[in-house]
Amino acid sequence: MDANVAIALFGSFLLLVFLGIPVSFSIGIATVISIAMMMPTDIAIGVVAQRLAAGLDSFSLLAIPFFILAGTLMSNGGIAMRLINLALVLGGRLPGSLGHVNVLSNMLFGSISGSAVASAAAVGGTLAPIQKKAGYDPAYSTAINVSSCISGLLIPPSNVLIVYSLSAGGVSVAALFVAGYIPGILMGLAVMVTAGIIAKRRNYPVETKPTRAHVLKAVLDAIPSLMMIVIVIGGILGGIFTATEASAIAVVYTFILSVLVYRQVSIRQLPSLILESVVTSSIVLLLVGFSTGMSWAMTNAGIPFAISNFLLGISENPIIILLMITLTLLIVGVFMDMTPAVLIFTPILLPVATDLGIDPVHFGIMMVFNLCIGLCTPPVGSALFVGCSVSGVKIQHLIKPLMPFYLALIAMLLAVTFLPSLSLLLPRILGLA
Repeated sequence: MDANVAIALFGSFLLLVFLGIPVSFSIGIATVISIAMMMPTDIAIGVVAQRLAAGLDSFSLLAIPFFILAGTLMSNGGIAMRLINLALVLGGRLPGSLGHVNVLSNMLFGSISGSAVASAAAVGGTLAPIQKKAGYDPAYSTAINVSSCISGLLIPPSNVLIVYSLSAGGVSVAALFVAGYIPGILMGLAVMVTAGIIAKRRNYPVETKPTRAHVLKAVLDAIPSLMMIVIVIGGILGGIFTATEASAIAVVYTFILSVLVYRQVSIRQLPSLILESVVTSSIVLLLVGFSTGMSWAMTNAGIPFAISNFLLGISENPIIILLMITLTLLIVGVFMDMTPAVLIFTPILLPVATDLGIDPVHFGIMMVFNLCIGLCTPPVGSALFVGCSVSGVKIQHLIKPLMPFYLALIAMLLAVTFLPSLSLLLPRILGLA
C-alpha cells in the first residue's frame, strides 16, 4: 500500500468534511489530491471525471431516481394515515398500543416510501399529538419513532441496497431485496418488544377493541398502498421486469394512487414534487459518481488489500473479524450518512468478508443494518433530528430514552451478523442465492 496516498486521501476527506464541505465534493476533491500524487494533476482530474461518468453509466442506477420519486408521491399522497389506521388494527390491543402502532406504521410506510426520514416525519408527526393526549411521555414516543423508522430501509424496495449492489460489483438486487425482509421485520420486532416492556412498567393504556366494520375499512383502505410492494417485488421475483423497470412501474402506480384515487396530490403540486425528487436524486447520484473515483484511487493505492491483510493478520477467526467489522461500521455510521458510507467502505470491507467465506448478500444486509443504527445517533443522525423536530423533544432529552432501543437494535444486529440464515433463507428458497 502507498501510505502517503492513503493519508492524503482520507486525511483531506476528513478535513474537508470537518470544514463543512458537502460530502460528495469532499470525496471528489480528496480523490483528485490522492490521484495527483500518482500522476500529473491534469491527468488526475481527467481520471476522476472519467470514473464519475463511468460510475453513473449504469442501467441499475436508474432505479434510484424512480424509487425516490415514487417515495415522494407516497409521502404526500395520503398514505401515512391509511397505514396508521391499519397498524391500529394490528397492534392496538398490545400494552402501550400506540407505541406498537408507531413501529408497525414505520415498517409499512418506510418500506413503501424507502425513506427513514420521510417515515419519521409522516408517522411521527401524525402520532405524536395522539400519544401525548393519551398520556405517553413524549421522549418515549419519540424514541420509538426514531428507532423504528429505519426498519423500512431493509424492507424492500430499498435505494441503499441498490447502491450496495453497485458498489459490490453487481450483487443481485433481487436477492438483496428478498434478503432484507427477515432482518427488517426482526429490527421492528426488537423495537416493539422493548417498547412493550417499558409500556408495561409504566402502565400505558391499551386501545379499545375495534369493531369488525372498522377493521374491514382499515384493511380495505390500506390494500391499494400495500399492493405497490406486491407489484414491485412480485414482478422482480417473477421475472416479469427488472428492478429498474419495477421502479418506473412504482412511479406510475403511486401517481395513479396519489393523484387519481386518493386525490391528495394535485396536478399543480407535481412540478414541485418532481423538483424535490430531482434534487434528492442528484445528491445521491453525485455521491455515487465521485465515490467510484475514490474506489479507483483506493484500489490503485492498494488500500483494500492492505486493510484486508491487516485484519486477517490480527486473527483468522471469522467471529473476531466480523466483530471488528461491525464495530467499525457502527462507528462510521455515527459520523457518516448511509450512502457515502456504503460507497466508500464496501470496496474496503467486502474483500475481507469474501476471504472469510461470507456471502456478499449477507454482508450487504449486515452492513446496511449497521449503518441504519447510525441514523438514530448524533451528530449526523438524520432520523434523530427529524424525529425530534416533529415531536418537539430536544435531542439532549432523548438520549437516555433511546438507550434501551439502541441495545435492542445492536442485539438484533449481532443475531443477523452471526446467523447468516436470517438473511439468506428466503433468497435460497427462491433460488436467488
